[in-house]
Amino acid sequence: MTTAPLLRMTDISKRFGATRALDGVSLEVRPGEVLALLGENGAGKSTLMKILSGAQPPDAGTMELDGAPYQPRRPADARQAGVAMIYQELNLAPHLSVEDNIMLGQEVSRAGWLLRRQQRPRVREVLKLLGNPDLHPGTPVQELSVAAQQLVEIARALVMEARVIVFDEPTSSLTRKDVERLFHVIRRLRERGIGIVYISHFLEEVRQICDRYSVLRDGRSVGSGSLAGASEDQIVSLMVGRSVEELFPQVPHTPGEVLLKVTGLSGLHTPQDMSLEVRAGEILGITGLVGAGRTEFLRCLFGLDAVRSGQVTLADLRLPRTARGAIEAGLGYVSEDRKGEGLAQQQSIADNLTLSRLEPYSRWGLLNLRRRRAAARHWMRTLQVKARDPEQQLTQLSGGNQQKVALARILHQQAQVLLLDEPTRGIDVGTKAEIYRLMGEAAAGGKAIIFVSSYFTELLAVCDRIAVMSRGRLRRVLPARDWTEHSILQAAMGLEETTT
Repeated sequence: MTTAPLLRMTDISKRFGATRALDGVSLEVRPGEVLALLGENGAGKSTLMKILSGAQPPDAGTMELDGAPYQPRRPADARQAGVAMIYQELNLAPHLSVEDNIMLGQEVSRAGWLLRRQQRPRVREVLKLLGNPDLHPGTPVQELSVAAQQLVEIARALVMEARVIVFDEPTSSLTRKDVERLFHVIRRLRERGIGIVYISHFLEEVRQICDRYSVLRDGRSVGSGSLAGASEDQIVSLMVGRSVEELFPQVPHTPGEVLLKVTGLSGLHTPQDMSLEVRAGEILGITGLVGAGRTEFLRCLFGLDAVRSGQVTLADLRLPRTARGAIEAGLGYVSEDRKGEGLAQQQSIADNLTLSRLEPYSRWGLLNLRRRRAAARHWMRTLQVKARDPEQQLTQLSGGNQQKVALARILHQQAQVLLLDEPTRGIDVGTKAEIYRLMGEAAAGGKAIIFVSSYFTELLAVCDRIAVMSRGRLRRVLPARDWTEHSILQAAMGLEETTT
């Protein structure tokens, strides 16, 4: 591998009003190298990549690409120079075909006519290079899986002859099999001498695919080096700015009497004939492969999806089949789709935090905003939400802080059963540790928690029991100590006999 950097960013600084988002950040990426860009939510990673991609100008600092000055004024300049971004939320035209998305903005045409016969060989060539020659160029992108759509984005970067590709949380919505395919593609890109910046909160993935790391904290570069010479504790300590004794803090709690009982619950499609019990003071993990019915199970419990048959009781009282009834009965739900349905993005922190329980601040149809603001501040302090004040718009918060607001809402709601669907997805390790602590404290306070996750490691570390679903059905429920990652995967693939 050549030692001359392909990309060099030196002393990059950026302010937004009084907020210093970046303060003298530097990094380098060599040809054929995968650099892990790490840091907590709000550390400055997104701002740095926006500057790299031409979406925002730096206030100070310089950039070089292949030894030449690099100063993109807009994203089109960055793409033309050979810098491509693969975002967590894919940037595709769903109604257009694979070919049209790959060639978008660089079509082969003459006199206003598209020359498909000339451009299609280029499309097939890049798909073959990425190990997917069978992906038909004429297929509408909306018919593809998330993994295949991601491949289309990468193919577009190759067609435009990208020299640097940035992957922003690329595996957050992928199955394990798709993650392996993505890593195979990244290795092929590395062999072609392409420099890659890989942003992820999954340190296991980073070790598997990356060569070096660079850590940002509070807008500053705080450490970099070879991954082979750094321990996980060292990297996490750099990210959070303090010594982290454990990634999974344990809060002592003891399961008590059965609080929630599910008997023969079936949705329109999934789940099918689900029966289980959750005790007060217990953290019950639910996992399975994509499509197993985990999210649908929670949505049926909370009254968001129709129930075909079955019964759910909370403290021996039958649970209503509406979301409003579920809230009034004592259920709180945190959706995996934080932006789409979990939070009101255009509303304030105070609005989001209190919407499911306004009674303490309402009199004769009027809200006491002062009291509500004071309550919001209390929960922001309790969950360490980093924000100016309760009236700040939610979209201005990092993903991790948004997730804390979602958790604060159901705690403020005084829910007795917390339904948490992938609550740690897409957030940094420091915030994950805080969420695990909050879950433990809630269990210690007698609340029942149903914790849906695709991350087996956290389930084994945090949960009292783990339930595995496969094809809409419950396969096995065992104490966490009786599971291994291997046995969980076997059960999720339907290779174990059903046991409840």
